Amino acid sequence: MRDQKTLRVIDTGLRRATENLALNRALLESHQEGTSPHTLRFLRFHPSALVGFHQSVGQELRTDYCVEQGIEIQRRITGGGAIYFDETQIGWELYLDKRFLGTAEMPLIAERICNAAARGISSLGVDARFRPRNDIEVDGRKISGTGGAFDGDSILYQGTLLIDFDVERMLRVLRIPAEKLSDKAISSARDRVANLKDLLGDLPPFDRVQQSLAASFAEAFGVGLEWSDALNEAEERKFAEALAEMDTPEWIYQHDRPLSEAGLLEGLHKSPGGLMRAALALDHARDRIKQVWITGDFFVKPGRTVVDLEASLRDTPVGELETNIHRFFDRNAVEMLMLTPDDFLTVLRNALAKTTVAPGLAGGRPA
Repeated sequence: MRDQKTLRVIDTGLRRATENLALNRALLESHQEGTSPHTLRFLRFHPSALVGFHQSVGQELRTDYCVEQGIEIQRRITGGGAIYFDETQIGWELYLDKRFLGTAEMPLIAERICNAAARGISSLGVDARFRPRNDIEVDGRKISGTGGAFDGDSILYQGTLLIDFDVERMLRVLRIPAEKLSDKAISSARDRVANLKDLLGDLPPFDRVQQSLAASFAEAFGVGLEWSDALNEAEERKFAEALAEMDTPEWIYQHDRPLSEAGLLEGLHKSPGGLMRAALALDHARDRIKQVWITGDFFVKPGRTVVDLEASLRDTPVGELETNIHRFFDRNAVEMLMLTPDDFLTVLRNALAKTTVAPGLAGGRPA
């Protein structure tokens, strides 16, 4: 049985995005299988643009800028939105189980972990506070963003700490409206984030930051710390397997959607669980949905859920869309974070609302 009173601490150093994300998968799978201890991992990235598992690279990133600047593009194993990482941030990750935390409710988990992280950051000499749902702030300015996901009984909870972050570079990596790249907009974005270096007047040593966070987590969980400098054999095997799969274009671009093709209807839905996008090919003559593509910054488990849902909706009569979506979720065991089947229905209805074929489906349930 896994030791519930000890938290292993490991620093995997400055790495390529592909290696860091393959380590994500290796550690989470090993933890879920019982071959990894409860772990706090520290990590840093070479310049990297990361999309969430369900996102389209082309929709979310300025790939031409990334190529020009030598910024690696990769896909995370978890949901969530696109982010930019580089050496000016420290990443931290917790691999725990529900028994260790005493709850499976993600809002309670986020509050407990973020409060502990805020105390660790505060011990460096700033006044950091948790802001629901999952941010840590100093004087109303974001210094750390966090998020979590489940894999069976295992929980992966991740956070970043801004040390000397370049907001403008992040904005140029993400595919956002041009007006957000104006001098005024960039200045406003800088005002909303806080760098540890600016707050303290100097760049703190990385090992001091790590020790402060680790000590705070240990106190919050009532456990001892066991510092390690290597993965175990089971984790190394998983890492090699994950790296072989993820260091490929097939992994990185697996959810890219042909949104530039003519005839597609597109819709958005801001759900409680994140922004959802849908593209839909419609057979107007038969009043049937030929194909749908769903992307976004949401969390669902298993990872194939969205692909399987898309397959189940091929050649669906427009009038049977709601029935088929609910039938899919009734027949499949799916874990969703602040999402419901109706959120998937809503984003597809929003796409359908772009045509006159089925105006009654733009909102609400059909009579």
